[in-house]
Amino acid sequence: MSIGKKEIGNISHPISYSYNYNNATTERYKLTIRNLFAWFGIKQVLKNINLDIKSHIATAIIGPSGCGKTTLIRCINRMHEMIPDARAKGSVNLDGVDIYDKAVDPVTIKRRIGMVFQKPNPFPTMSIYDNVAAGLKLNGIRDKKLIDDIVRESLESAALWEEVKSELNKPGIGLSGGQQQRLCIARALAMQPEILLMDEPTSALDPIASSKIEELIHSLKKDLTIITVTHNMQQAARVSDYTAFMYLGELVEYGPTKQIFENPRNELTERYISGKFG
Repeated sequence: MSIGKKEIGNISHPISYSYNYNNATTERYKLTIRNLFAWFGIKQVLKNINLDIKSHIATAIIGPSGCGKTTLIRCINRMHEMIPDARAKGSVNLDGVDIYDKAVDPVTIKRRIGMVFQKPNPFPTMSIYDNVAAGLKLNGIRDKKLIDDIVRESLESAALWEEVKSELNKPGIGLSGGQQQRLCIARALAMQPEILLMDEPTSALDPIASSKIEELIHSLKKDLTIITVTHNMQQAARVSDYTAFMYLGELVEYGPTKQIFENPRNELTERYISGKFG
């Protein structure tokens, strides 16, 4: 079941920036990244990234450890700058609006671009229900029926409702690892994002739990744009429509997943795909 957009006060979509949309360029891409650089202190971790991502597709970002994959997606929803001494330069355009423009509220960006992390991180003191509802309540939503509806739809969209519907008041931390990760996905979906970033969402899960997350990626892209970081190239081939290969902070190659895996244009991509390094 796909989650429907609901009027939820100040987080209803589309969210308005204090920005003049008349000056924004109309893009056919959901996300357009231009000349993006990023640093941790004096260490440069991203070098001139340029990337266009269409709506309602799944994009996999692959590459060896330390190549900048996680930093890239953290720049996409402005989490990178939350790290002390971290900074980024360049433009990341969401629907034609640069999210790094001074008129854009970073909190708004984090609502429109959700994030699921490598290790499941449900709020340990909260129930299953409250884990999903937390962001809504934090944003001032008080309508109990509205919250109930969104919690249910989010859990259904995360393929978790049938497993937990009779125990919503139990601690979220008591679920299995795979269920916890789907709970975290439901928590992100409750904020009704337009893009969902997933940072190696199955690396801590067993094969059965991983398979359920992969199925979710396929179903969720009907309503969302999904960008997932993965070290598992078989997984990237299974779940993504497009694949980006990164190496040493640079975007080496980007294209349809079938082309990247079967006929890469760059020799470095071919070597990585065939397991010759990484």
